Amino acid sequence: MKTAVVLSDTHGNRRAIDEISGILAENNYIIHLGDTSGDGGYIRSLFPGKTFLANGNCDPVKLGEDELVIEIEGVKLLAVHGHRYSVKSNLYKLADRATELGCQLALYGHTHCAREDVINGVTLINPGAFTKYCQKSYLYLAFAGGKFTSKIVLV
Repeated sequence: MKTAVVLSDTHGNRRAIDEISGILAENNYIIHLGDTSGDGGYIRSLFPGKTFLANGNCDPVKLGEDELVIEIEGVKLLAVHGHRYSVKSNLYKLADRATELGCQLALYGHTHCAREDVINGVTLINPGAFTKYCQKSYLYLAFAGGKFTSKIVLV
């Protein structure tokens, strides 16, 4: 079994990241879905080798990729910020892209609202945001045998 913590839209809130540093340390992977305001580099410096970064629309310095395809324990996932897929309007473009890439899971941010949906067999999850402007939340994922379990955690 492998585990991952997924964050998005931290917007410079390093204090909140530090508050969950123990949780970040004990997981196999950390995925940040963009709008890091430099937090991605900070997380990567603390946890090199297990941190994946997606670029957000508010990231002046691009530290990651626009799209990440990651395979963990037989589960293929797509990780993006979401702004290029109009996720504030609907999730169909993102679900179609995940299907095109052979992914059963798509992770996105941008809206600051935690939610989970299933469209055409693809599970789409937004971990919410980690800012001072809303209820902070992140996503915990466990992977084993080609399956995953997800839990949105309110902080």
